[in-house]
Amino acid sequence: MKPSLLIETLVECYRDKSALRQRHLAAARAVIDYDFNNTYQYVLNREEIQLQWLHDAIVDRGAKVEESPAVEVTAGKSRSAQLAVMKEDVKGAQAFIDKWKPRIETVTHARNQKMLEVIVGETIEARRFFEQMVSGRTDLLGRSADGARTAGAVLPTRWVGDPR
Repeated sequence: MKPSLLIETLVECYRDKSALRQRHLAAARAVIDYDFNNTYQYVLNREEIQLQWLHDAIVDRGAKVEESPAVEVTAGKSRSAQLAVMKEDVKGAQAFIDKWKPRIETVTHARNQKMLEVIVGETIEARRFFEQMVSGRTDLLGRSADGARTAGAVLPTRWVGDPR
């Protein structure tokens, strides 16, 4: 793979992963169930690391990257509305996997090839999380002691009132 094609490939992957992250960020604002939202936070954290890897690989080759624009996801507070958001995220993750998994073999730079393998692998894990959320599983990031469960929803804003 020529260096210019490698840069184009990495930039395209960055664009796709950035768009997916923007979608998940908007979905996390719409999915207010505490356990499901925590899972979105985990996925977002991993995606930020993946984007940093891609960013560094692109910048190391003298190119620049641009963030994807923010997206809006609106959903009601009902279980069915949140379920629709999660189902779309299953589809979005699968689309990313379908596009990038076969392309990994075309990358001849070993470090970048391995990076893309990890990114696709972690996207497969995220898809599995979304599928499990759709099925109603709440123990995605671990089980609570003695079957205890955190009930409720996340707050719409980070700080409420005076943080002092």
